[in-house]
Order: sequence, then structure tokens, then C-alpha cells
Amino acid sequence: MDNITFFTEFLLMDVSNSRELQLLQSLLFLVIYLGALIGNLMTIILIVTDNHLHSPMYFFVSNLSFIDLCSISVIVPKSIVNSMTGNKTITLTECAAQVFLFIFLACTELAFLVVMVYDRYVAICRPLHYGLIVTPRMCAQAAGGSWASGLVYSTVHTYAMFRLPFTKTNVIQQFFCEIPQILRISTSSVLFSESIITTVSVCLVLGCFVFMLTSYINIFSTVLKIHSIEAQNKAFSTCSPQLAILLLFIISGSVASLGPIANKASIQNLLTAMFYTMVPPFTNPIIYSLRNREINSALSRMLTKYSQFPVNDFLY
Repeated sequence: MDNITFFTEFLLMDVSNSRELQLLQSLLFLVIYLGALIGNLMTIILIVTDNHLHSPMYFFVSNLSFIDLCSISVIVPKSIVNSMTGNKTITLTECAAQVFLFIFLACTELAFLVVMVYDRYVAICRPLHYGLIVTPRMCAQAAGGSWASGLVYSTVHTYAMFRLPFTKTNVIQQFFCEIPQILRISTSSVLFSESIITTVSVCLVLGCFVFMLTSYINIFSTVLKIHSIEAQNKAFSTCSPQLAILLLFIISGSVASLGPIANKASIQNLLTAMFYTMVPPFTNPIIYSLRNREINSALSRMLTKYSQFPVNDFLY
């Protein structure tokens, strides 16, 4: 036991030791982060300030945008600072906090996606009962349950990963505390407990996906039976962005879960991590802006309002 080293900080590995490439990486991360920041903040502001968007669906969308904003902020700012300063260290506490917040937000986002699918199912398949089922109280309970489920799962998961000290190595072959990398340097006891938690998690996630798939099958079968082309287009315009975000979440989650655990930092390893940590928060606002008519209308109203205000001041 005297020869065992207990690590209290980790070393995050970059793709290259070249300062030019490190600065280029930090610049790329900064552009993506600012884009995600602006897009998600704009979505939240539009939903909060525009009375036309004060509905259950957009209440859930605003929560989703807030989750995306937080999830990309958990990882990217620290990575940008590390790349710019050349500092590769992260403390054990910071690493545990990063893992906890990332799992918490990912689990909460999945719960909100399930709730949003149910909201669209009731709105399209049972429109006469929508006001009785999707009430403000139900929305508050669904949102609270989503956040609470993420908190509970993240607490259990993070405790299982960090309950024992790290003695193998403190080198993480990634630009952040990636969960597979943490498991790679964990003890066999941690790996055993994590395998049990992961098995239970997979069963729950598969149950969520089956529910969402069944709901979308019912939604699209109902939409295709509608005779009005305008009503069909309106239904598709509200469902297609959610479906696109759901597919992106599933694909990115599959890449994160099923991808090989790298033993060495590489471009492929970097791009894979970027895909599931940065792409969803960056593209989700774009998907809603391009495919959702009401979001586009709210954005037009806001731009018209604030672009004409200073002009009128100067003219009169």
C-alpha cells in the first residue's frame, strides 16, 4: 500500500502538442460555443417575451434550450481556457463535477424529449382532450419530474464512479473528463457497479425509445388521415423539429456509448467527442428556427419591433 499513488488531479490530452493547433482548436470551440450560446438564448428570450409562444409545447422547448445551453457550458469553456493557456490539468473535484453535470443534463434532456413527444401525441391524436390533459399543473409536474430524475440518476452514477480512489493512471485521452475514459482508469470494483447501473439504464432508455417510437407512429398515421393539406403541414411543422432533435440525440448518444475507448488522443477521438457534446446544443436552435413557423414568426416580430424603434426616434 505504501507504493500506491492516489491521484487527486488528471491530465487532459490534446490531439497535438503544437501550440498553433491548440490555439486553432480553442478558436473552433469558441465559435461553436458562441453559436450555441446565442441560438439557445435567443430561443429562450423569444418564448419568454412573445405571448404567442406561451403554450405547453414551447414551455418544454425553452427548458430544452436551457439544458443545451448548460450542457455545452459544462465542457467547452474549460477546454477553451486549457487550450489557450496550455494547462492540461483538472482536479478530481472539477472532474467529478463535470461528469455529474453532464450526466444530469443528458438524462434530463431525454426525459424532456419523452414529455415533448407525449405533448404532441395528445395535441394531434386527442385534440379535444388536450386542454384537459396537458394542463399548467401537468406541465409543472412533468418538468419537475424530468429535472428530478436527472438529478437522482446523475447522483447515483457519479457516486459509483468516484467512490474509490484512482490508482492506475491520471492521464485522460480526451479534452474533458469523458465517462468511458474515467472508467478506463477506474478499479474493477467500480467497473462492476457501473455495469449494473448501465444495464438498468439501458432498459429504461429502451423503454423510453419504444414509447416515443410508438407515439410517433400514431402521430404520423393520424396526420396522414387529415384531409386538409394546410392542417397536415401545420402538424408536420410542429413535429418534424422535435423528431429531428430526437434522432440527433439518439445518434449522438449511440456514438458516445458504443464508440471504442481510445487509448491515445487522435483527431477521430476529438471529432467523436465533439459530435455528441457540441453538435446537439449547436444545431437544436437552428432546427427550430428553420422548421418551426411560430418561432420564425416570433423572431420576425421581435426584429421588426426593435429595428423600427430607433428609426422612429430619429425621424420624430
